[in-house]
Order: sequence, then structure tokens, then C-alpha cells
Amino acid sequence: MKSPVAALLAALSVLAIACDDVPSPGAPDASLDAASDLDAAPELDAAPELDAAPEATAPLRCPPDMVRVLDRFCIDRFEMSLIDADSELPLSPYYPPLPAFDRYLKERRAEAERLFVPSPENQALSSLPPLPEWQRRGRSKPKAVSREGATPNAYLMMQWARDACFVAGKRLCSLEEWQTACRGEQNRQFPYGDEYKQGACNVFREDHPGRVLFGKMSVGMLDPRMNKVAPKGKPLLRKTGATPLCKSTWGDDAIYDMVGNLDEWVDDPEGTFAGGFYSRTAKNGCDKTVASHAATYFDYSTGGRCCSDGRATP
Repeated sequence: MKSPVAALLAALSVLAIACDDVPSPGAPDASLDAASDLDAAPELDAAPELDAAPEATAPLRCPPDMVRVLDRFCIDRFEMSLIDADSELPLSPYYPPLPAFDRYLKERRAEAERLFVPSPENQALSSLPPLPEWQRRGRSKPKAVSREGATPNAYLMMQWARDACFVAGKRLCSLEEWQTACRGEQNRQFPYGDEYKQGACNVFREDHPGRVLFGKMSVGMLDPRMNKVAPKGKPLLRKTGATPLCKSTWGDDAIYDMVGNLDEWVDDPEGTFAGGFYSRTAKNGCDKTVASHAATYFDYSTGGRCCSDGRATP
């Protein structure tokens, strides 16, 4: 039988061994160290966000007076005509959309008296075309419309064309949009094909209005009679859509007169118009641009056409 002292010593020994198995409060856990020596189990990447399943692309919907191009944008079928947004009365296509006309008319009359050279071919144009009294007072709010069989409005600077498109809920086309639309679905240099055809569009005409009115082409650029000149009864400026071969085809629809008739402003703050007008000696079709005038320039040859972003069909 053990003595009490021996029993006490044996109990203390067992307790010491047991305490050796318990880590002291600040000591690192050996089991954790061992675990850290193992390659950590790779974290699972979060499941990648899947792109939403592509929705079926809805075709672009354009207003009835516009043509859809590449499901990217809409463009007016015809050159711009202007109406007053409030009364819907047409603005004269032979005058710019000015806020006041007294000074302008005085200048035009003085210029006409100084420059006009009477002849049998221009005797019907001895006086300036009438200007509606309501328009002369400068109370109009010009709005662009796209209508077949209308005389398109000329005498437009870029900002006037842009503003008229804006009032219509549209915008001026970029040059890239304009040229894309002009080239048609088959991407051709001319609305009707790849080779120039005299007479297919109203460009490179047989005469110039300046020569008919004044005996020279370089004067009278703002004269309101310029676009009323009609050699041998054939108007130099034609009604919209009156040149049926000059159409840029998109599907079963078409855009008219993008080459010839009037130069058309595009949205370039430096000033660019495209397409050529009826007396321009140009044979490069949809590639024709003029960038030599500031955006504030206007004369009898400058018109416009609107674009819009349309909206998807619901």
C-alpha cells in the first residue's frame, strides 16, 4: 500500500501530463500550424454573372414619313420643307426663316435692281416672289416636314435646319448617317447604281440660275428668284420625289433626292453639306460634300433633311 506522500506525487504527475496537452493561453495551436502547411483549399470563384439572355432584337420603328436604315436610325424620305409649328402654314421656300424681314427684303430688292439683266427667258421673274404677311412679321416657328410633291426649303444655314428638325422631334443627320442612307442597301456610290448616269438625279443641270437672271453665276446667291428659274419651262429645282430614278432603296422603301436638287446640311459644327444641288458639276454621288463654308452660311442651294433614332417596336 502506497504511502500518502507517494499517492500525492503520483496524482501531481498525472495532472502535469494532462496540462502538457492543453495549449497555454497565448501559445499558437500546433494543429493550426500544421494545417497552414497544407495548401489551402482553393476558394471557389463566385459563379460568373451570366450575360442576360439576349432579347430578340426588335426592329426599329420609324415614323411614317421616315425610312429605316440598317435598324440603326431613321431618315426623312424627302428633303426638308418648313411649316409653322403652331399654325401649320407653309413657310415660303424662297426665303430664309428669319425672325424679321424688313432689312432683308430691302437688301434683296436693291440687289435685284442692280444685278437683274432682263431677257426673254427671265421676263416672268422681273419681281421677287411674294412673302406671306404673317411670315414677313417673323412670328413663325419653323418645323421640318418630309412631304412628297413639295418645293423643298432652301436658304438654310445649318442651325436653322437643326432647329427645324428639333421642333419636329428629330435631329440633323451626321455625315456618316447621311452617306450610309444615300448609298442604299446595296452600298452603291449613287442612289441608283455604281456608275454616274446623267439625268438620273437632279444634278449637273444644263444651266445655272445666276446666268439666267444676272448673266453670271457668281452673284445674287440670296435672290429669292434663283430657285424659280425654269429654262425652257423645266424648273431647275424640282418638287420632292419628282426624279423617280434618284432613290436610295432600303427594303421595300426608298429615300428620294439625296443626290442633287438641294445640298443638304449635316450635323457638323465646322459646316458641311452633302449631295450636291441641281447645278453643281458633281459626278461623285453620295460622296459629294462641301466643307468650305462656315455653318452660318446659306444661299439658294442649301437645304436639309432630318434623322431620328426611332424606337424599338414593342
